[in-house]
Amino acid sequence: MIIKGLDMSRGVSSEQIRAGRGLLGISQAVLAERARVGLVTLRRLEAGGAYAEKVAPETQQKVAKALEDLGVRFLDEGETAAGLGVSLARGAPGA
Repeated sequence: MIIKGLDMSRGVSSEQIRAGRGLLGISQAVLAERARVGLVTLRRLEAGGAYAEKVAPETQQKVAKALEDLGVRFLDEGETAAGLGVSLARGAPGA
């Protein structure tokens, strides 16, 4: 499944990473440290598009794992949240 140029088999989308970080209320610097990735790399990943495509799949997975360790749960289409969450409706701008 492709979302804004990112192959979901490589990891979560840039939008999911930004949303997860936002729900936690942590800075990019804190997430980069927790994921053990460079701050510039995280910024590229969150920017999406051509910037994110340059980030290695392993790095995307490290960021997703760090968010999951902090309590974020990434959902596939059709899954429901078991707590606070954010979802983008079909047909919405950016969907």
